[in-house]
Amino acid sequence: MFKIDINNISIYTILSLLCLFGGIIYYLYWGFRYGVWADIGIYSITIVFVIAGLVGTILTLYEKESD
Repeated sequence: MFKIDINNISIYTILSLLCLFGGIIYYLYWGFRYGVWADIGIYSITIVFVIAGLVGTILTLYEKESD
């Protein structure tokens, strides 16, 4: 199965987390600033950042099993 090791934190993990939080903060900023919460444009930008952050974080923390 998947084994996550928190000791594998690297610069790529930090960049992935920044991308994840940046996408969420961008969506919240846009919503509060313009009062528009249902816009396909902001969804498309946010989902790219959030998915890239999630996948990047999982891939950098994933520990390979050795035989």
